[in-house]
Amino acid sequence: MRKKEMMAMLLAGGQGSRLGVLTSHKAKPAVAFGGKYRIIDFPLSNCINSGVDTVGVLTQYMPLLLNRHIGIGTPWDLDRRTGGVTMLAPYTTSEQGEWYEGTADAIFQNVDYIDEYAPEYVLILSGDHIYKMDYSQMLDFHKQNNCDVSIAALTVPWDEASRFGLMNVHEDNRIYEFEEKPPYPKSNYANMGIYIFNWDVLKDALERDNKVHKDSDFGKHVLPMLLEEGKRMYAYQFTGYWRDVGTIESYWAANMDLVQTVPDFNLYEDFQKIYTDADHQPPMYTGKYAEVRASLVSEGCEVLGKVYNSVLGTNVVVEQGAVVRDSIIMADCFIGRNSRIERCIMDTHCTIGDGVTIGVGEDVPNEKKPHIYNTGITVLGENTALPDNVTIGKNCVITGETLPGDYPGNRLESGQSILKENSTSGVRQ
Repeated sequence: MRKKEMMAMLLAGGQGSRLGVLTSHKAKPAVAFGGKYRIIDFPLSNCINSGVDTVGVLTQYMPLLLNRHIGIGTPWDLDRRTGGVTMLAPYTTSEQGEWYEGTADAIFQNVDYIDEYAPEYVLILSGDHIYKMDYSQMLDFHKQNNCDVSIAALTVPWDEASRFGLMNVHEDNRIYEFEEKPPYPKSNYANMGIYIFNWDVLKDALERDNKVHKDSDFGKHVLPMLLEEGKRMYAYQFTGYWRDVGTIESYWAANMDLVQTVPDFNLYEDFQKIYTDADHQPPMYTGKYAEVRASLVSEGCEVLGKVYNSVLGTNVVVEQGAVVRDSIIMADCFIGRNSRIERCIMDTHCTIGDGVTIGVGEDVPNEKKPHIYNTGITVLGENTALPDNVTIGKNCVITGETLPGDYPGNRLESGQSILKENSTSGVRQ
């Protein structure tokens, strides 16, 4: 095969358990974002926009939807005879075979794939962040500083620095220390999980660390080892928009960033477009009495009611008299007449009856999973159906086809859950 100067390895096997029911049946990178996109569209688009045309996507947890979405990479111009996109799941041989145990272990298990292209540099990416970045500029920085390893760094507010893995650097941005969520941080340079390695350095480090740590991880093992050995490691300062959408609140907030009058993250500019695998849909339709303000409404939607400060995926129907506010409604959902939806994340193929109210009452954490659902946002899993005239509080979680008898007094109080087997009966045909 033709030698590649730099190729990318995209880590997309994570479950994203902090997203709760949104990742019950799909990997975190496959979760919808911004109406028509999926989270993995952002690093994939960054690759092709940066001239990186060889990408290995490492999958593990619930990969079916992700595999279907990426296919042979056509939307990202990655359907190529030499290079392109390759899906890399764990596999077995006559000698060994196991799940990916850590971020570096996942790369180690695919050393042969990388060697096929004999790259000089390898770009390591996470599949669960929202941002635009020109990786070719980071590669230029890597070459100019004669680096063995470059790590993208984001300056975070000092009062939030203790939540991140941090890098302490000299004046020339050479890294001299890593700190993992320190209570008293020395710097506010957060590790973004974006790395460029010289391939010979990385391959040697992976082989050596695998003999010591079967769960080999970049942050815990490989990077500290290379730093201790005196390798040239530099922090590349990134100044653009970047969001980790790993929690219900951060996922909701990142979507809401898109509907500001002047959005912090612009999906519409010609520079560094974001591509996705999207079917052609009919135009959006708004009825005579419809009202839509500060919202993203995707193709194929039919809005007869009112939508404020919300993101609607493709083929969503909002019936007459219904009001949707501060919510994320994913593709193929139906919201019945005179319903009121507020601060809700609704996964695909949900059916909401007439006269339903969501998002009222006291803001108390969810009883079953308070560490996930605690910011007033109610979440409906895919294929969920709600009967007419029920009232649902805040921090509630509902999955499956529910019936009037599931709601004593037609109510589900804040912090309560109804978890049923998801079925396709809630899918609108």
